[in-house]
Amino acid sequence: MLRLILFQILFLGLILSVSVLSAFASTDYSKESLIGADFSGQDLRGVTFNLTNLKQANLSGSNLQGASLFGAKLQEADLSLANLREVTLDSAVLERTDLKDAVLEDAFAFNTRFEDVNINGADFTNVPFRTDVLKTLCLQADGINPVTGRKTKDTLGCK
Repeated sequence: MLRLILFQILFLGLILSVSVLSAFASTDYSKESLIGADFSGQDLRGVTFNLTNLKQANLSGSNLQGASLFGAKLQEADLSLANLREVTLDSAVLERTDLKDAVLEDAFAFNTRFEDVNINGADFTNVPFRTDVLKTLCLQADGINPVTGRKTKDTLGCK
């Protein structure tokens, strides 16, 4: 009898934890205005921020792996030390955005606008860029990512 009760408690706990994780992973902030929002240090894997205004938002140290930031406005946002692996940044606007020590490995950022962005120590391994954007980023690339140990210039393929 005691085993049955313990099994039921464990099973219920498993169901609740899966439900909570699923609900969070499907969080959708699309088209919202989140100017100055603080998401620092949070687990935001798979969250959708499509066409969201994240101007001056703090996403530093957050895990955004697999998140979608398509068309997001990220002016003056802090994404330092963020895990941006496999993130969709296509058509996003990054102006005066802090990407210091961020990992963007396998992210999609082909039509992303980068202007006056801090990329010191960022890892861009396997990120496709337009030629003009790549030239601009290579001019300012410096540092080594503290997580991956890769040089920013090398991850961009700068010559």
